[in-house]
Amino acid sequence: MRIGLDIMGGDYAPKNCLDGAILALKELPPEVKIVLIGDSEAAKTYLTEKKVKPESFEFVHTTQIIEMAEHPTKAFSQKPQSSIAVGFKMLKDQQLDAFASAGNTGAMLVGSMFSVKAIPGIIRPCITTILPKINGGFGIMLDVGTNADCKPDVLYQFGVLGSIYAKEVYKIENPKVGLLNIGEEPEKGNLVAQSAYNLMKETKEFNFIGNVEGRDLFGDKVDVIVCDGFVGNIVLKTAEAFYRLIMKRKRNDEYFDKFNYELYGGTPILGVNSTVMIGHGISSALAFKNMLVLAKDVNDAKLNDKIKTLFS
Repeated sequence: MRIGLDIMGGDYAPKNCLDGAILALKELPPEVKIVLIGDSEAAKTYLTEKKVKPESFEFVHTTQIIEMAEHPTKAFSQKPQSSIAVGFKMLKDQQLDAFASAGNTGAMLVGSMFSVKAIPGIIRPCITTILPKINGGFGIMLDVGTNADCKPDVLYQFGVLGSIYAKEVYKIENPKVGLLNIGEEPEKGNLVAQSAYNLMKETKEFNFIGNVEGRDLFGDKVDVIVCDGFVGNIVLKTAEAFYRLIMKRKRNDEYFDKFNYELYGGTPILGVNSTVMIGHGISSALAFKNMLVLAKDVNDAKLNDKIKTLFS
């Protein structure tokens, strides 16, 4: 297996990217090769300074960087020698089994749609986040930022994608899927939520348990929480802010420690024809390591093949 890592992506690149790759090298099995995509000379110099043999990795040199603030579509087309564009070309040409980056999220989405493309039948690919449960385990929420506006059929597909992801990668048997709403009753919510509920209520494709509310997010009632990217991103950023507040107040709690994004590393883009991983822009070395490990797990689970089979 070959996993490509964009070492120019993220607020603290390439240092954190390379430190994460070094950590992953110790955890991943020897048959997994990490391919470092970016400024190869700078990477080799840094690895040598850290007393890590450069030959432990493969290198693909690139000369351009897509910055965080750049327009995703323009940057992807105008910078073909960027680390993101080169990574997607290698993924498309099957020179990589997975590609990971903490760089420009929009460019990663554009690359996914225009290079490896969406799986036929998928209306909108999406991304996820982990929500720790108070009694152990965790839930999965999607979408968390890719699709700010969603029609009912898109939300329905998120239920399918989230259920497959929870079952195949996180081994949650018959995951309980809930639609995030302002009340449990079928008639609650806006017109989109009401229509999505009607699509989901008699489905045989996933275990739909009905509407769930904000108070249900961290309990055992639901395993997969479906919402549009606008709402999902607000929930995600609120949880991150709450975690930072707890850390600033120096409150130590085993449960709240699970809100540390570094433990999960990143998220796959669900619904595209290859394994594409997106990390937080401020990713630490630990987050990069865990993103690479998750990339292996997603690829091993043959998640995309199973999604293709279902949607065929």
